[in-house]
Amino acid sequence: MNIALIAHDAKKELMVQFCIAYCGILSRHNLLATGTTGKTVSEATGLEIARFLAGAQGGTQQIASRIACGEIDLLLLFRDPLNPRPNDPDVQVLLHLCDVHNIPVATNIATAEVLIHGLERGDLDWRDILRNN
Repeated sequence: MNIALIAHDAKKELMVQFCIAYCGILSRHNLLATGTTGKTVSEATGLEIARFLAGAQGGTQQIASRIACGEIDLLLLFRDPLNPRPNDPDVQVLLHLCDVHNIPVATNIATAEVLIHGLERGDLDWRDILRNN
């Protein structure tokens, strides 16, 4: 599966801790991330991560285009709901595209853990079923 990682500045450390905790599962998948998130997680975990631009410089839009093209299977987006950001419209586009293309998305650690456990059990293989029908 292609898993995209995005974390707002206030949530980057949480993303790092999540990726450390689930490194064994994540290492079996293709990881993509916005620039700073990818760099931070890769340095802390040793995971191989394809990096795009920083989110505010267009990385969020690059991931959105991959979602629209069917190239992302899961999005982990740890956002900071308490501090508005200039690229919040880009985040809304991401969430919209995930809804349109039936991409599982987690915007907080609790949902991310549910999805990662489902991924480990094979519960997210429903996309293969849709592709074959």
